[in-house]
Amino acid sequence: MATAAVATASAVRTEKAPGIKPRGWIGFLFIAPNLLGVIAFTLIPLISVVVLAFTDWNLVSGLGGITFNGIDNFVAIARDPGFWHAIGLTLVYVVVSVPLTVVLGLALGIALNRPLPGRAVLRAIFFLPYIVNVVAIGMTWLMLMNPKAGLVNQVLDAFGIRPGWFASSHWALPALIVMAIWGGVGYCSLIYLSALQDAPRQLYEAADIDGASAWAKFRVITWPSLLPTTIFLLVTLIIGASQGFGLIALITAGGPGDSTTTISYYMYQTGFQFYRFGYASAIGLVTFVGVLVLTLLTWRAQRGRALNE
Repeated sequence: MATAAVATASAVRTEKAPGIKPRGWIGFLFIAPNLLGVIAFTLIPLISVVVLAFTDWNLVSGLGGITFNGIDNFVAIARDPGFWHAIGLTLVYVVVSVPLTVVLGLALGIALNRPLPGRAVLRAIFFLPYIVNVVAIGMTWLMLMNPKAGLVNQVLDAFGIRPGWFASSHWALPALIVMAIWGGVGYCSLIYLSALQDAPRQLYEAADIDGASAWAKFRVITWPSLLPTTIFLLVTLIIGASQGFGLIALITAGGPGDSTTTISYYMYQTGFQFYRFGYASAIGLVTFVGVLVLTLLTWRAQRGRALNE
């Protein structure tokens, strides 16, 4: 009787609350921390940049000093030689570092896909630079590229070469490019390695039966199957290289002179050193649009090649 009474009471309580889903709000509790973080640190800053891009605001004047100036910031950007110099350095940095990183990453990925002794350890070693703290990377390369006592110059002395690296306006940007390639090759190789392991084995077997050379198999089978991966790497590396800031701020601070003042560091200087937040926001907005267009063009070009393959 007691069991029947409990069951009846439960049924009554359920009938009194039709349509209520007590677990429906629990999901929002789980995503609330991430959602609040996205709103506070991504959505609000993004909206603020778009709004401030059309204002003249010096941080020292406080919020009361914000004045709307229309498109004056964008007109000033078009006439700013410092902006175009930073754009040129950024393009050099991207155009040199990204293709070399992808090519070397592909070669390393193909090598690590072979049955080598200690292959798992080698994969971890090559990927390690990608996850090491940027400060540790910067300090290590500062010692390696010391113009007088660095290991790199001691090796190059045998060939009669002694670059000034970070102390030279001609060598500072190439030094940063070398660091970017060194840090990104392991990441690219790991992504390529994952794609290589999913390559269609039956096509390789058919090519072996037909007596195809290694180059023919790479050109006809491997490369077309890796095109989606290459698109992904090109897009992410272009975005990452155009936003490169940490090593520049840590090692060169845009110098010597302005030889390493890329667009991200120029934007930082404008906003946080000269306190021109409205102008810096306009630079950020223009940079975002430029990177978006470059990324879309890269994606469409590679996508067209993938379809033609």
